[in-house]
Amino acid sequence: MRLAILGGSFNPVHLGHLHLADSVLSAFDYDRLILIPAHISPFKRRGEYGAANAGPQDRLDMLLASIPADPRFSVDDMELKRRGVSYTADTVNAVIDKYRPRGKPALILGDDLAADFYRWKNAEEIAAKTDIILARRVDPRPAFEFPFPHKILNNDMMAVSSQKIREYAASDGPWRYLVPAGARVIIEERGLYGKAASSVSAELTAAVEEAARKTLAAERFLHSRSTALTARDLALRFGLNPAEAYLAGIAHDLGKSLNKKRMLALAEKDGRPVSALERKKPGLLHGRAAAVLLQGRFKLHNKRVLEAVALHTSGAADMGPLAMVVYIADKIEFSREAVNPALREMAGKAPRPGEKALSSLLLAVLEDNAAYLAENKLELLPATAELLQKLRKELT
Repeated sequence: MRLAILGGSFNPVHLGHLHLADSVLSAFDYDRLILIPAHISPFKRRGEYGAANAGPQDRLDMLLASIPADPRFSVDDMELKRRGVSYTADTVNAVIDKYRPRGKPALILGDDLAADFYRWKNAEEIAAKTDIILARRVDPRPAFEFPFPHKILNNDMMAVSSQKIREYAASDGPWRYLVPAGARVIIEERGLYGKAASSVSAELTAAVEEAARKTLAAERFLHSRSTALTARDLALRFGLNPAEAYLAGIAHDLGKSLNKKRMLALAEKDGRPVSALERKKPGLLHGRAAAVLLQGRFKLHNKRVLEAVALHTSGAADMGPLAMVVYIADKIEFSREAVNPALREMAGKAPRPGEKALSSLLLAVLEDNAAYLAENKLELLPATAELLQKLRKELT
C-alpha cells in the first residue's frame, strides 16, 4: 500500500486540512493518507495546548469524527502516545516500521515550513526516506530554493487556520462551518476554545437529527427542523433550556416513519393509558412511540425532553413548560401553511414579569386547534380536552 503522511496540531482540524489531504490523493497515486496529530509540535507555542484549548484526546476525537466512511483516510495516535515534542524524523521511522508501505511514504510539507526544513531534526534522513510533497500554504509562494528532492502540489488554498477558528470560537464569531460537522459537535459539547459546554449532548442531538433526516420524508424533516428552531426560540423567550427544546423539536416526529402497529406497541411501553381514539387511529401515538425510541435507541433519559416529545400531539393536564413549548412550536412553526397569524404574533412577544404568558399562549393554540377539529368533524383527544378545560379554568 502506498501511503502519505499529513501531520499537525489539528487544534482543531478544519476544512483546509481535509481539502489539502484530498488534493494529495487526487493528484498522486497514494492508496491512503494517515493523519497524525502531534503531541507538542516543535513549530507551535506551548500555550496553544493550554487548558482553554483542546487536549490530546479532544484533538484525536475531532479527527476521527471528521472522516466518517472514507477509507482513504486513517488516523494514527503514535505521536500522542510518545508524548513530549513530536519530531517528524521519529514519526517517519515509526510509520515505515508499523505499516511497511510499498515504496517511500509521502510526507506533505507546507511551503510555509519548507524554508526551514534543513533545520529539522535529521532533515536529510527524512528526505531520504520519504517523497516530500510541497503544498501551497502561503500566497504567493515564498521564493526560496528547496534543496531536497520533492514534488509540487498545485493545490487551491483555503483561507482558514486553526488559530483563527480558536479566536472565532472564543468570541462567538463565525467558526462553525470552517470545521467538519463532527469536529463542530465535539467543540460545542465539550466547551473547547472558551465556549460554554452544552447542557445537552451535541453529539446526541446531531445523531437524532441525522436519524430524522434519513427516516422522514423531506417535507416532514423540514417541519421537524422548523419545529426545533421555533421551540428553541420560545425556550429562550420563556427562560427554558434552548438545547433541550431543540432536541425535543428535532425528535418529535421521529416515530412518523413507523407503521401503525409498531407505533401502538411502542406507545404501550410508556405507562400512560391508550385511549379508544388512539387505538382507532394509532398514528396519533407517533410522539409517544418516538419517546420510547429515544430511550431505547439513543439512551436518552432526560425526562423533560422525553415528555415534550411524547405529548406534542395530545398534551396533558400535568405537562411541564418544555412540553408546552414543543406543543406550541409544532403547531405554529413557519413551514406550516394556514397558521393563524395572531398566534405567531403572540408567540413573538416577550413575556412580562408575573404574566402567565406560556400558559396563555398554549391556551390560544389549543383553542385554535380545537376549533379546526370541530370544523372538520374530528375528535379531540381526551388528554387534550382535559388540558384545555384546565387552562380555561385557570386563565379565563
